[in-house]
Amino acid sequence: MTTLTRALLGATALCTAAGLAAAQDDSVTLTIATVNNGDMIRMQGLTGDFNEQHPNIELEWVTLEENVLRQRVTQDVATSGGQFDVMTIGTYEVPIWGEQGWLVPLEGMPEDWNPEDFLPSIADGLSVDGTLYAAPFYGESSMVMYRTDLMEEAGLEMPEEPTWADIEDAAAAMTDKDNEIYGICLRGKPGWGENMAFLTAMSNSFGARWFNEDWQPQFDSEAWNETFTTYLDLMNNYGPPGAASNGFNENLALFQQGKCGMWIDATVAASFVTNPDESQVADSVGFALAPNKDGVEKKGNWLWAWSLGIPSGTDAEDAAKTFIAWATGRGYTELVAETEGWANVPPGTRTSLYENEEYLAAAPFAETTLQSIEAADPTNPTVDPVPYTGVQFVAIPEFQGIGTAVGQALSAALAGQTDAEQALEQAQQITTREMTRAGYIQ
Repeated sequence: MTTLTRALLGATALCTAAGLAAAQDDSVTLTIATVNNGDMIRMQGLTGDFNEQHPNIELEWVTLEENVLRQRVTQDVATSGGQFDVMTIGTYEVPIWGEQGWLVPLEGMPEDWNPEDFLPSIADGLSVDGTLYAAPFYGESSMVMYRTDLMEEAGLEMPEEPTWADIEDAAAAMTDKDNEIYGICLRGKPGWGENMAFLTAMSNSFGARWFNEDWQPQFDSEAWNETFTTYLDLMNNYGPPGAASNGFNENLALFQQGKCGMWIDATVAASFVTNPDESQVADSVGFALAPNKDGVEKKGNWLWAWSLGIPSGTDAEDAAKTFIAWATGRGYTELVAETEGWANVPPGTRTSLYENEEYLAAAPFAETTLQSIEAADPTNPTVDPVPYTGVQFVAIPEFQGIGTAVGQALSAALAGQTDAEQALEQAQQITTREMTRAGYIQ
């Protein structure tokens, strides 16, 4: 699709949406808060296309590291600070904030935006009572990304559905610390959306849970002990130095440099580790589903979407909807395909993408990504019943603070400042105290 065609389509769509067309009458500046992930950086580089279609809407970007972004947008939306007109937020925040009236419902969008095309599990996680309160820019689960060349050298073959025992065997076989090759890279940076996203999803695959049905914390359970000791054993024996400081971006860089035998993380990373312009191992990457403990039916994969939402009270609502329609519409997907190749389009949001033969041919990770997304069940995340929804988070307002504090306690054990038993005891104490203060525990 040419730039001219996209402009014509955009103009036609706006003509059918009177509310959005009003945004074109006067110049307006949108301040957009976003995360410093690769897909978001790419979007900023392609906004010349948006500027051509909408010359009266100026875009100002505030690009932040993930933990900082979460803090800034949460503070701003909760206090009606008005710093941002569009926020990059996730599957955790959207339903909570939407229900509290902090976000603008995405109604009156252009007809060709086609929200019915969004993957059901992704759309459901961004909706309140069937109404979308944010639009998914990309959706993800998690999976195993591994060096096929190192597996072959070790005489091993990665199962399509590995267990944690398989992962440990592969990590041991691929580790060559003398040559700075580490068998496995996992998140260690503290944060509810950093190390705790990984560890919570991992804990599900060991049969652990954050809370029992009476909201009693469960970090003193055998399942959590087995989860965390397995994680520490993997990282201490086969992981890179300084892992307690590594989050998504740091591990992505290590994998692209050929220093990780395996990396278990977001499916969205697949296009970056297989891009020969960015990855030194692009032609030697394989994919498998997230692991489970042998005999446990749940896998350690999560469900997430980085999405664009509009804070209530913005004075640029129509322009913000115009931008979101552009950034999350099929036209943007085609723009990325035209400029960067089909393998690099934002994944995990639209059903039509996984029916597109050009994409499927260009993206060897597409099938595993979709399978992982569809397998994640936020309403039934672990083996035993729980009173909450969410796979790698607990969908209550208090979780941001609790999850970050617990993440700091567990990261300290990875850094060697405490041991596993002390870290889990601290996590239990922190969570019990805060849940009691919040009234969940009587």
